[in-house]
Amino acid sequence: MVKRALVVLVSLFLAGTACAAENGGSIQIKGSDTMVNLAQAWAEKYMEENPADFIAVTGGGSGTGLSSLISGSCDIAMSSRNIKEKEISLAKQRGVVPFEIKVALDGLAVVVSPLNPVDRLTVDQLAGIFTGRITNWKEVGGKDEKIVVLSREVNSGTHVYFKEHVLRGNNINSREEFTPNALMLSSSQAIADEIAVNPSAIGYYGMGYISDKQKAVAVADDEKAAYVEPNIENVISGKYPISRPLFFYTNGQPQGLTREFVDYALSKEGQDIVVKTDFVPVKK
Repeated sequence: MVKRALVVLVSLFLAGTACAAENGGSIQIKGSDTMVNLAQAWAEKYMEENPADFIAVTGGGSGTGLSSLISGSCDIAMSSRNIKEKEISLAKQRGVVPFEIKVALDGLAVVVSPLNPVDRLTVDQLAGIFTGRITNWKEVGGKDEKIVVLSREVNSGTHVYFKEHVLRGNNINSREEFTPNALMLSSSQAIADEIAVNPSAIGYYGMGYISDKQKAVAVADDEKAAYVEPNIENVISGKYPISRPLFFYTNGQPQGLTREFVDYALSKEGQDIVVKTDFVPVKK
């Protein structure tokens, strides 16, 4: 029965895709888990207004999305980091010309359990925690408990950004890595779920995933600087230390339905959806 159900689901998906292809168009979007909720919101609203078109959105990480673009298995790659030189080189070998489009901004929230008394940390303290130099909450003003470090897996653009900008402090000569004891989780939602049930845990993800089951800590560049919370106003102003752009990548400048969808994401309506999903617009 399970196999039969799967066959039915696949058949319905293919039928929906075929129907869209016949009457309108279809595009595949893959990549950054940080951007999945945002892209799905765009896709749902776009298809509501353009019912003949079909847009599929799946996650898997920025690296997965870019690999899919290079292999020709998606039309748009979502990425929470810039494409790497080696990816550009591989793309050129495959006849693919990655075209970068900034579609939103994001603040990376560092989150703990609401039961954890720690509510502010410096970037240096964060680097100490996530590299394993700091292993007990009492070292940063918390309880006498071992810190459980949660991280996105290495294929995640969020993982790469956090390592380069927090662990390595934007120092290209640094070789700092996450502590071997860090639990590498497959999605931002998995980190959110673990934080919700583990008072000793700490993790990070795009601020769009924050809920009342997690507490975002305020972050300061150093002990002399102001502690700043991750919110839209602080990301726009540049006050929040851990923020980044979010990208779409296409093969060359987008054409046809892909271009129409990108234009929609950058329109006023699309950027309003950015705000509603707790990200930061690139266009007002």
